[in-house]
Amino acid sequence: MNATRLRLVLLRNAPVALFIVVLAVFGSLSDRFLDAQNFTNILIQASHIAILGIGMTFVLLTAGIDLSVGAVMYLSVALLGIYLADVPPLLAVPAMMAAGALFGLVNAFFIVRLRVAAFIVTLATLFIGRGLALWVTETRMVFYKDHILSLARAEWLGVPWAIWVFAIVFAAAWLVLNHTPFGRQVYAVGENPDAAAKAGINVPLVLTAVYAVSGACAGIAGFVSITQVGAAASSFAMEKEFAAVAAAVLGGVSLFGGRGGVAGTVFGAVLIQTVQNGLVIVNADPYIYPLVTSSIIFLAVFVDSQRSRILERLGRRRIRIEERPV
Repeated sequence: MNATRLRLVLLRNAPVALFIVVLAVFGSLSDRFLDAQNFTNILIQASHIAILGIGMTFVLLTAGIDLSVGAVMYLSVALLGIYLADVPPLLAVPAMMAAGALFGLVNAFFIVRLRVAAFIVTLATLFIGRGLALWVTETRMVFYKDHILSLARAEWLGVPWAIWVFAIVFAAAWLVLNHTPFGRQVYAVGENPDAAAKAGINVPLVLTAVYAVSGACAGIAGFVSITQVGAAASSFAMEKEFAAVAAAVLGGVSLFGGRGGVAGTVFGAVLIQTVQNGLVIVNADPYIYPLVTSSIIFLAVFVDSQRSRILERLGRRRIRIEERPV
């Protein structure tokens, strides 16, 4: 193995190494951190980030980005609290998914049809979505009824409800990306949209679909999160879009498209929540939290850029070898 490939292996395994370091550090600082119940709490708390990150993964795989997912989370729970307060969860969740998907379609219209950069569009709709939520709630905190809040304590076969929801979303996304034509088209569009179009793939339709999926996942994530916190203030889901991007990129999804998967995204979400949980357990200064989160995001982007650069270099080398006359 030459030095370049060794460096690539190290970069690919950097998140695993970071996770081991996190476990070792917080485990040495607190006996409660390594408790089995605490790991269950981490999975529960990470569930909405994982769901949000899964939706973000679809977008990132096409070399796009969706910065509006946090606002969609807030808007969906605002609609739930104001207009769907008495609706059973089995009907409320699809309604929130539909609202999120509709918001995603709005993003897709400007990105796909009007060809505005995804970063600009979703940055704008981030503020629009949060403004709509503030208008719906009249800037007041929204509280929820017992049939919603009781889900935080609900279990099936001994597994908390939030983990079941996250597992179902993960399984559906994994099957779609790995075992359906649409999943293969998503990867193809992210790898090379021009080549995908020449191969007969409807690139605009694929791009539209991934933003709808991202919005729908944000709606589900909002519902799961609200069952845990119990009320939605104006700061609800603030900056969650960055956690979703960091989870995906830490898990191996490339910001440049075409590489990664939802399994890695779930690992990234658990890693981020493990760090936050450890900071709480050791009673760290709350002002440190955003510094740690920003450091994780920086690490994720740095690792992805280095990994992509090495893969591009190896790809060019392989092309030169194939073109060499026999």
